[in-house]
Amino acid sequence: MTQIRVAEAARFLGVSDDTVRRLLSSGALESGGGSPASVDGASLGRYAREHAVVPSDGLGVARSARNRFVGIVTEVVSDTVMSQVELQCGPHRVVSLMSTESVRELGLEPGAVAVAVVKATTVIVETSDDAR
Repeated sequence: MTQIRVAEAARFLGVSDDTVRRLLSSGALESGGGSPASVDGASLGRYAREHAVVPSDGLGVARSARNRFVGIVTEVVSDTVMSQVELQCGPHRVVSLMSTESVRELGLEPGAVAVAVVKATTVIVETSDDAR
């Protein structure tokens, strides 16, 4: 069983340590049984998925891509042909390379709301040596 410290669980959920302790006390999260207090990793994963707040993009269309990140454009670097667009999607920084023509057509500029849609055949997952 993976045990995650309360402070680390709080960072994953974007809440305070006290909130995680309340979730443990109420039974919403399962204790990892460790000392100092810890959260069961599987319980934390279930809770995070069930309580995820995903901002709506307002488009109301169906799509096959599941990895969608709504965020704010923070930077656009363009030359005559290509552009680099950076979005801040919650705690995640997403960078996309696209044509400068697309940037103009989409009206991408710092402060604009945009959705990064990721559909990839390769996803690399890493863990620390401690996890094994």
